[in-house]
Amino acid sequence: MSLSPTEGVALAEIESTGDGPGEKALVGRSPGQLVWSRLRRDRTALVSGVVLVVFVLLALGAPLVQRLYGVSPNEQFGELLDATGMPLGYVGGVSGDHWFGLEPGLGRDIFIRMIFGIRTSLLIALGAALITTTVGVVLGIISGYLGGVVDSVISWFTDVALAMPFLVFALAVVPTFSLRFYGPRDAVPTWFAVTTLIVVFAAFGWTSTARLVRGQVVSLREREFVEAARASGAGLGHMLFRQLLPNIWAPILVSFSLLVPSYVTGEAALSFLGVGLPESVPSFGRMIYRSIDYLQTDPAYVFFPGITIFALVLAFNLFGDALRDALDPKSSR
Repeated sequence: MSLSPTEGVALAEIESTGDGPGEKALVGRSPGQLVWSRLRRDRTALVSGVVLVVFVLLALGAPLVQRLYGVSPNEQFGELLDATGMPLGYVGGVSGDHWFGLEPGLGRDIFIRMIFGIRTSLLIALGAALITTTVGVVLGIISGYLGGVVDSVISWFTDVALAMPFLVFALAVVPTFSLRFYGPRDAVPTWFAVTTLIVVFAAFGWTSTARLVRGQVVSLREREFVEAARASGAGLGHMLFRQLLPNIWAPILVSFSLLVPSYVTGEAALSFLGVGLPESVPSFGRMIYRSIDYLQTDPAYVFFPGITIFALVLAFNLFGDALRDALDPKSSR
């Protein structure tokens, strides 16, 4: 009987039963248990995982944080600014009421805007990564398994998408798309701006996942377990999503974990260039853009958003690397 790679990874490890000295027993562990065991032994994975959990909890609990903090993201404190628009006090107006100080010029609280900025970044990044992964997996598994004309057509679309420069396309499409539905003086709703960014990211991001999945499927479609399922009369859907997909979930998870930080920085870059989210929506890119004029007079304004987005992206990348090592069946960690 032939085993699929997923079944073959379910190794057995010898552990002591405690019944007596030298007595051993075979304890079978599933691939998921092996991955979890490796992640628990990896300090980098634990630290980065804890950091990511904190960021996710802050994003989910942003309205609760606002209620406890007592300040809204767009609330202005002009009375705490001097005649030139700079925050009164030290380090950009840091105080017990405003933990990270105030924005020069508008007087908005930096801390609460950063909390909602985390929520905005993760919403866009996770939404785009989910759509990207879904589209890439479906197209990649179909292309790799069917081959022939289907593979050629999907590969052609993939090459076209890869040939188009993302930044130039985004700079041209995002403003045009907004003007198509709203006038130049109309306020673009937040949901529309978020949806536009997700669609733009997904339109380009699926290519890497599709090529990864296609390569994995091509290497598996002639394996014995696939031939056995095909000989038993399994349909196309069963072959794709019951036989092949469970055996390529590891690289898909790693790809997803690395897509999220790239979309976080992508959203920040587009907002920095002024084609991302509206100014009223808290965004790291918009905050860093506004802080450029105050680098010498108020360095705290750029420090807090900059170090936060750095920690968020670094945690995702480190956890993605640790996850890749844990999912490697040849890993000895």
